[in-house]
Amino acid sequence: MRLERYIARNRFVELESTDLKGALGELLDNAAHSFPDLKRESLLRGLMQRESTMTTYLGNGVALPHVRVKMPRRYVLVIGRSREGIVHEGTLEGERAHLIVLLLADDRARDYLQVLATIARLVKEPELVASLVGAPTLVDLHDRLVAGVGGILARPVQAQQNRINRLMIREADRVARGAGCRAIMVFGDTFVGGIEPGAWFPKAKTILVTRNHVELDGDDDSDRADEVIQVRSFSNQRMAQLRSAMFVALTRGIISFSDRICCVGGLAGSNQFDTVVIVDVEREFQTLLGGQADLLPDDVKPEVLERVLAIAMELGVEGREGKPVGCLFVVGDTHRVEKLTKPLVLNPFYGYKEEDRNILNPFMDETVKEFSSIDGAFVIRGDGVVASAGSLLQAADAEHTLPSGLGSRHAAAAAVSVATDCISIVVSSSKGQVTLFRRGVMLPLTERKLAPTAG
Repeated sequence: MRLERYIARNRFVELESTDLKGALGELLDNAAHSFPDLKRESLLRGLMQRESTMTTYLGNGVALPHVRVKMPRRYVLVIGRSREGIVHEGTLEGERAHLIVLLLADDRARDYLQVLATIARLVKEPELVASLVGAPTLVDLHDRLVAGVGGILARPVQAQQNRINRLMIREADRVARGAGCRAIMVFGDTFVGGIEPGAWFPKAKTILVTRNHVELDGDDDSDRADEVIQVRSFSNQRMAQLRSAMFVALTRGIISFSDRICCVGGLAGSNQFDTVVIVDVEREFQTLLGGQADLLPDDVKPEVLERVLAIAMELGVEGREGKPVGCLFVVGDTHRVEKLTKPLVLNPFYGYKEEDRNILNPFMDETVKEFSSIDGAFVIRGDGVVASAGSLLQAADAEHTLPSGLGSRHAAAAAVSVATDCISIVVSSSKGQVTLFRRGVMLPLTERKLAPTAG
């Protein structure tokens, strides 16, 4: 989906109102001028009702109000700017919203959450937002926004090719061909600014692994079918993302269990490749398979699992308000999982629309992190809808013995993954380690944090 096709020059507004309702009214007036079938008052009520239950403020001076309505077009995007600032209840004390991005979506649009996520990624860049707010005219604002959209869809730059890097690339290519590898997995965070995945291995399928969001432009007419996998990693270890990247590639169908993959990487930000690793996928994941080939439960979408993993890894590193938190996510087979749970607190997600409590919704990140500190598990459907939080798991599994140092949260995660066809993910409160369980088998996805030494 190309977002720029919905960014029209005549749908930019210099806002005069200083309150959110007034600003939304101005934006709706602009939309109704182009599309008379839009009902201004009913749309305004829907937008304000959403604000009363769930803030649409993204931070950085940007709000993204949105509502779905039956209309003959997929999306209408109207952007308002206020130099003085709009009073918004979701802002911090003394902060104001300077950019209001209004999204109206047809209620039949299937990629609604993906569009929201794309816009949210775009306006989370502080430099771009400052450029938009400071644009001399609305025409300049439009041009800068379109250029920004092009930026997030562009390929990363080609990394520095010094003598050692050229040697590593040449030998990795030879090793990959000699070992019969199906693909070469390149860890792009080795280089500041990232790398272009197909630049150095033109005859091999390339999988770029990065912590940053990158979308290929789709204009490559070769048959390499380059892929990009976004995996959060905050470690300085060489290729710390390896196991997580392999797992995501498997769930997406990019690689299969019978494949052999050549991995090339180095220290993050070092601008220097220093490691080549050959991975037999089945050997790496054979304990997790348990003699079965379905790593991902039938009802779980790969993008949902990736989103849960990203939030879990962020919580493992960042904690909440500077303090470590431990939490548990159970994804998939929700009907059976809910029979093994009971609420510890009132379900904070009860009564909300499914699209508002979907883990793919960009506004859910902070909500999930906020509720991560309460006891109990998050129960998440395979399509991403969060069914509940603060749920006590009552599954019991006496056959599996966990390594020492793992507590009741890990035991519950292992047990529920045996009793149901789900995947459970645990964030350790003491070490920040993220561990995945499937059929009772554990797969550590991040290394444990080392406690600081005295002196």
